Amino acid sequence: MSAARGERGPLGLVSPLRGAALVRNSPADRVPSHGTTLGASTCAIDLVPLDDRGRTAPFTPMSFLLPEPPEHFVGFGLEVLAPADGTVRHVHDGEADHRAHRGLPSVLYALTQRRRLRRGWQGLAGNHVVLEVARGGRAAFVVLCHLQQGSIAVGIGQRVAAGEVLARCGNSGNSMEPHVHVQAMDGRDPGTAAALPLTFPGGVPRAGRRLAGAGEADGR
Repeated sequence: MSAARGERGPLGLVSPLRGAALVRNSPADRVPSHGTTLGASTCAIDLVPLDDRGRTAPFTPMSFLLPEPPEHFVGFGLEVLAPADGTVRHVHDGEADHRAHRGLPSVLYALTQRRRLRRGWQGLAGNHVVLEVARGGRAAFVVLCHLQQGSIAVGIGQRVAAGEVLARCGNSGNSMEPHVHVQAMDGRDPGTAAALPLTFPGGVPRAGRRLAGAGEADGR
């Protein structure tokens, strides 16, 4: 069971992944962590699953030049877990998992993302789940984004415990490689909610560091 802190402190979560993850776009480095306050993402964090060699995927010379299938990445299809006890308040599925982009393809991909922005939150978040969780005496909402198409295993109104499977890691929405985007908010609608700070056991790692998987010791 996750231990949410008081109403003024950060929301305490556990990792939504069983294994270690590489941290990217961390609020430990800057706020807003993603360079924008759009969609209540001010304090969001990105978690990229790692293999036992510390890689998100094998890297070849072609990885620098061409987009890659998401199945090439260790995170694609891994279970995404509830980071706290809560109630499912919203799910969105049906967004395709697209090819991953590293090296030069990542630059070209970034230039095309205005079309996703025009679609609004769903275009950016891809497939996602919104959980209502306790934060002191008030409710908070946690969003997990970029989930694999067709993998969401929970329904609206369903109660879940921390560590329960919600879906699988995908590459939908505004995502360069399979990962899980996690953010906390004070309301269910990212368009009107305010961002909330979040934390994990041992604190929030900086970008480039590791976050231990659920049930593991702090691996930073």
